[in-house]
Amino acid sequence: MKLWNFYRAFSSLPAYYTGPLSVIHLNRLLQLSSNFKTLRHGKQTHQQIIVHGVAENPFIITKLIQMYADCGDVHSAYHLFDELPQPNVFAWTALLSFFSRNGLFYECVSTYCEMKVEGILPDKYVFPRVLRACSLFSCLEVGVQVHKDVVVCGVEQNVHVGNSLIDMYSRCGDLRSSRLVFDLMIERDLLSWNSMISGYVCNNFLALAMEMLGLMRMAGFQPDIVTFNILMDAHCRVGQCDEALEICKQIKDPTIVSWTTLMSGYSRIGKHDISLQIFGNVMNRGEIYADLDCLSSALSSCQHMKALRSGQEIHAYGIKVEQLHEFYQSAGPALLSMYSKCGKIEYARCVFDLVDKCDVVAWNAMILGFAEQGAGNSAIECFRKMQNMRIKNDQTTITTILPVCDLKYGKQIHAYVCKATFGDAIPVWNALVYMYAKCGCIQAAYSVFSRMGNKDLVSWNTMIGGFGMHGLGKASLQLLQEMNLSGIRPNSLTFTSALSACSHSGLVDEGLEIFQRMTQHYCLSPRTEHFTCIVDLLTRAGRLEEAVDFITRMPVEPGKHIWGSLLAAALAHQNLDIGVLASESLVKLEPENPGHYVTLSNMYTRAGRTDDAVALRKKMEGTGLVKQFGRSWVATGN
Repeated sequence: MKLWNFYRAFSSLPAYYTGPLSVIHLNRLLQLSSNFKTLRHGKQTHQQIIVHGVAENPFIITKLIQMYADCGDVHSAYHLFDELPQPNVFAWTALLSFFSRNGLFYECVSTYCEMKVEGILPDKYVFPRVLRACSLFSCLEVGVQVHKDVVVCGVEQNVHVGNSLIDMYSRCGDLRSSRLVFDLMIERDLLSWNSMISGYVCNNFLALAMEMLGLMRMAGFQPDIVTFNILMDAHCRVGQCDEALEICKQIKDPTIVSWTTLMSGYSRIGKHDISLQIFGNVMNRGEIYADLDCLSSALSSCQHMKALRSGQEIHAYGIKVEQLHEFYQSAGPALLSMYSKCGKIEYARCVFDLVDKCDVVAWNAMILGFAEQGAGNSAIECFRKMQNMRIKNDQTTITTILPVCDLKYGKQIHAYVCKATFGDAIPVWNALVYMYAKCGCIQAAYSVFSRMGNKDLVSWNTMIGGFGMHGLGKASLQLLQEMNLSGIRPNSLTFTSALSACSHSGLVDEGLEIFQRMTQHYCLSPRTEHFTCIVDLLTRAGRLEEAVDFITRMPVEPGKHIWGSLLAAALAHQNLDIGVLASESLVKLEPENPGHYVTLSNMYTRAGRTDDAVALRKKMEGTGLVKQFGRSWVATGN
């Protein structure tokens, strides 16, 4: 504290002050500037170093390099570094720390290699920096080479170096090597155990993570909040959010990381209401404030629940407690996605104007917002602006824009995909199949599908649905058979597409067989859309009695689509009894819809039940229901 008071007094000195300051004092002042990231004070200290004539001191220059690197001024650090006739390992470490801290992997590795070429022997402070860069970019090959250097330099038993090796191997997916490093460590600290547990969690080995926790306790280490947060994340990753909540209750003072982990977990399994409830409870306590990750997670839940009011409150909170630039840079994409989902596309535009335009995630969110709101032209225009600004798109961009493209623009993107480095990005090719099928080019869609090296469930579903969309029921069923032979198990959507294809192609018996196979062979519980397809299949074929019998045996209450399909078929086949049944059911389902009353009244009249028709009309008048007049819309020119 005395030194900090001295620092405050010194910072008010003019630059021309020439009073006595020792090298020790200057060194301490530079260290304070590094610790507190105060570049302005560091530069003032630099001025005093020049005034006192110690700017040629290699020790002081090294500390200056460290200060500038720690404060983010790498250009000044490099300038001073070049002035050193023989930079020592501490000067190299300062640059390596800057690159590692800022995620500059290639700069970090190339500087490390250059240091070795210069004959500087790495030490226990260098290796963790380089290994961290390898971890962030999952570069196992470079990490293995650094590990060899660790052994050559004889620092493999240093606990900090060992922890960095564990983390590097774990993040690169080499758990065998990670565990080997851990087992060979003579000395371990709590971070060693947490790193190993985190490695198992990140690679989805929950059982091994829990086993490691038991070994940790047997070794005399008690889990801290970091350990609990890691285990909570492990349970959330496999959908065991309630178990994660029980772990959270064991933490005396959960941090915002703990709550954000829980929120993200519940959001991931679709329980967005619980996620928002947790967020609300945290905010109401007022003990900790939400950081950017927490706000983004809460906004994501608002997006899925279309909770506009809650999203606006989070928006207001964010701009109140965070720096505007940082808030919109981090939470901007989630915020504009929330507004888009809630139908407030203009609000989304306003947020988009404030986000970082170099962030491809923000562009993807804006394009998706336009697409979901049916503004295909705006989505394409946004995509074009992105291209003009030379923002590098990713597979999410392409898969988002393709569904709203017409055939001409879709072909252009197809040509771009073939030239770009998307490789075997299955979602991109799936989107191309869908685009061609939607635009009526079913042969082009099948050509893209056939050339795909790898196909996933979505690939097969999209192509089966495309054939069904074009009335090619037999081709759809043939593809379903090929899918079974390929080893990919169909899901509910697969059978929906296949049943719809049968319905549109008049393949009644085949459709009924598929429905039976779905329930008996694949043990899938039919959903409303499957029942609707079967009713539509039977009614299109004129088998109305079978349709009615099927409806009465359904385990779920039939909805308006089922009764509407039955009514349309009854009218087409002049079956008044079934038509009355369907109309009466529609009136019960939607008593506020005047159109159902009018249709039922007409059915009563045609069936000779004039008294029922008059009574129904009077009921309509008594409740104030009036059928809207039909309208026609004619467009000319533009």
